[in-house]
Amino acid sequence: MTTEIRGPVLLPARREDIELETLDGLTLVGELAQPQDRDPVATLVTLHPLPTAGGFMDSHILRKAAARLPALADLAVLRFNTRGTTSARGTSDGAFDGGNAESFDLAAAMEFVRDRGLPRPWLVGWSFGTEIALKYGRDHDIEGAILLSPPLHRATPDEVAAWSGDRRRVIALIPEFDDYLRPDAATERFSSVPDATLIPVEGGKHLWVGETQTRRVLTEIVAAVNPDALPLPTEWDGPTA
Repeated sequence: MTTEIRGPVLLPARREDIELETLDGLTLVGELAQPQDRDPVATLVTLHPLPTAGGFMDSHILRKAAARLPALADLAVLRFNTRGTTSARGTSDGAFDGGNAESFDLAAAMEFVRDRGLPRPWLVGWSFGTEIALKYGRDHDIEGAILLSPPLHRATPDEVAAWSGDRRRVIALIPEFDDYLRPDAATERFSSVPDATLIPVEGGKHLWVGETQTRRVLTEIVAAVNPDALPLPTEWDGPTA
C-alpha cells in the first residue's frame, strides 16, 4: 500500500520511551526513535521551542522528524521535554529556568547518547532550542548544530561568536517572514561566525506551518547530516506504524 508522507503519518521505527537523569537530580522524559531493522548512521538530539509558549518534545517539526527520518534517512532521533515541560509522554521534573539550568538537560541528553553509543550526534534546535544549542553545544562532542528559526534572544553576541573557527558546523534556517529574526538581520547577527551556513527560506515563518515548509526543513536537516538519503520520498510503499 502506498501512503503519501504528510501530516501525522508515522513510518516504521524502533521507538522507545526513555528517561534522562540530570546532574542536579531531575528526571526528564523523552523518546528515542531508530531505524527499524538497521543501525542509525547519525543521531539528531532535538531541542524544542519555548515551553512557556507551548513548545515541547511533540512540537510538530520535531515530532515529524522522529516519525519520518529513521525510516527515510537512517537517523536516530532523540526528543525530550526540558525541565518542567509536559507532553503526552509525561512531565519532566523541575521548572523552566529561562535557558540557564537547561544546560543540565542538554548534558543529560548527551550523556545518554554516549552511553547508548549513538553515532555522530547533531543538535537540532528550534526557536528556544537554538539558544540552548548555541549557549551550551560547544561543551559537547557533536558534529554540528542545526538552528531552526533562531531568535537570538538569550544567546549573547559572545556566545554566538565563540563558534567562530570551531570544527563543528553551524547551519541556520532563517524564515523569510520570521517573527523575531529575518534573513537580513540574521546575516548581521551571525557575522561573527563567518563559517556558519545561513539558509534563507522563501515564504517561511517561525512555526514552519504546512507540509511544504515541513519538507523543506527536514530536507535541509538530512542534507547536513546524511545527504546520501536525498531526495526524501514523498510516498511510502509499505505499512505505516
